[in-house]
Amino acid sequence: MGVQGLTGFVEERGAFFTELRVRDTKLVIDGSSLYHQLCFASAIDFRRGGDYGPFAAAVRDFFGSLRACRVAPFVVLDGGRGADDRKLPTLRGRAAERLRAAHGLSRGDGGCLVPLLTREAFVQALGRLGVPFVQCLAEADREIAGLANRWGCPVLSLDSDFCVFDLAAGYCPLSHFQWQSVCAGEGPRGCYVPARCFSVEKFCRHFSHLNRSLLPLFAVMNGNDYIDLAALEVFFSKVRLPSGCPAGKGGRHGRLQVLLNWLSQFAEPIEAVDSVLKYLKKHQREKVKELLCTSMEDYTPSDVNLEDFFENGNYKCEVARKADVPQWVLDALAKGKLAPFISDALILRSTFLHVQVENMQRPSAHSTALPIRQVIYGLLLKASQNTEAASPSKQTNELPVVCEFDRLQKTLKKTFVQAASLPTDFCDDHFALDKLMEVPVSCRQMLLLETLGVKMSSLEGIPSHLQLPIAVTCYWIHCSEPKVKLHQLKALLLMIVSGELHRITSDPGPTVLCAEDGSIAYNKFLKWKEKKLQNKNFDLDAAHSFCQWQCCLQMGLYLNQLLCTPLSEPDLSRLYTGTLVHRLYEELKSTPSVENLFSLSPKMSQLYQVLLKTVES
Repeated sequence: MGVQGLTGFVEERGAFFTELRVRDTKLVIDGSSLYHQLCFASAIDFRRGGDYGPFAAAVRDFFGSLRACRVAPFVVLDGGRGADDRKLPTLRGRAAERLRAAHGLSRGDGGCLVPLLTREAFVQALGRLGVPFVQCLAEADREIAGLANRWGCPVLSLDSDFCVFDLAAGYCPLSHFQWQSVCAGEGPRGCYVPARCFSVEKFCRHFSHLNRSLLPLFAVMNGNDYIDLAALEVFFSKVRLPSGCPAGKGGRHGRLQVLLNWLSQFAEPIEAVDSVLKYLKKHQREKVKELLCTSMEDYTPSDVNLEDFFENGNYKCEVARKADVPQWVLDALAKGKLAPFISDALILRSTFLHVQVENMQRPSAHSTALPIRQVIYGLLLKASQNTEAASPSKQTNELPVVCEFDRLQKTLKKTFVQAASLPTDFCDDHFALDKLMEVPVSCRQMLLLETLGVKMSSLEGIPSHLQLPIAVTCYWIHCSEPKVKLHQLKALLLMIVSGELHRITSDPGPTVLCAEDGSIAYNKFLKWKEKKLQNKNFDLDAAHSFCQWQCCLQMGLYLNQLLCTPLSEPDLSRLYTGTLVHRLYEELKSTPSVENLFSLSPKMSQLYQVLLKTVES
């Protein structure tokens, strides 16, 4: 993320920071940086698909520290890729890196990989904690900078682009934000979070009093997520400093330092751009100049008024208006009720499917959920299809196509997927995207359950918040290839029941007797878990099957959200624990009596039997 090599450069020197005591302030937080950081800090196992409970606990503890210091957080999340899709080459590179990391983890190498549903678990945690957040339509950096400057408060992130933005109250890197070591403080002001703030003044002073207005040009020329100008290699090979040494020399950060020192001789960016162009061939100059000037605009704060969103719930965006995104969809995206996957499919007709630690010799785990995605694409793109078909000259029976980036063995490939043709009942104008909210909930529920191959009557004995995951589990059993093993199904259902047991013991409500039974059963379960999780066996085929389930759950969640939640959304922090489901699977193979793990709680034993019977039937 950010400007190539800049984070390492400023971290190595340390002289560009000032100490900061964070308290009694608003704080604009880069949500994407934060959930990555908390995910890596809370996870002990990246091979088994994620432990969303410990992750949600880390999110709760983080915002608890801020509350103790009277810090008012405002979280701003990246959205989709944006209508111009300028970051596509960078995103393809990152997807390839994730694929390499997943392959390494599948073979037992070390490494980190963000579990598939981490972002969804983060958004749910923010909602439960009442933390104000917004999801932008595209990358959030400019909107984060605009809001922080409007409020005169710091930005918390881990993205070196914020070293380049002109921020009124500075940029605090998450790596120096010691939220786990809150200090008591002296006097009436009370406790604070020790932090460090990047000082643009110190940085520019170090480079011969570089004019800070030249920093965006430095970022663009050095290379960032949006631009990697091969044409500038000629410049770097020829340019010399007053000292006479060429720009290509000088160790790990030599090029970066040389560029900053070279820029320090100019008063304004345009003067430096004109000087750069002299090193290029004449036919390249106009194109490179336009690209440099356009790219520098990425470092001007956005005019999207996020303050209006946080105060009045209004998110107005020119790009969305030009793309003709229905207002209810834009509102749902801004409130995190729809995922960026939806806006990418709608605006770009292109999506990325994130790889997990799966069996690379088999088809991608996402292939199991393809029919669900096709229904999502059918709902999103039906409106534009109808519009085209309305014109006699453009009449066509062809269904819209979406480009998906997914894994084919150990490489990233793009495939073109046709949107589903919706059932006849759903083909009238009511199911046009802009009118989807007006459709009766029974119809929306029917489409969801028909897609998952389940009837509502079969889910009636199941708690409402578990109906969607159980419907998804029925779909997984029916559609997975190779077929799901019975021990895998039982392990998954026991894991779901353990989450329910945790819920009733931590939030018992009026049924105290059941809660007491639950506490005894839960304590027994915790002792079993502590003992059994020491086993480090890893079954790659079982991992692949559980990855398929998570893919189906992810797309089930997205379809449910797009249909305005005809079924309750499950709490991911209590639904999936990868280390536990793998352990249960291993135990069931050798000790079938593990199925009676919750026998001390009649209520939980009954729930397990109901879930098993529903899925098996």
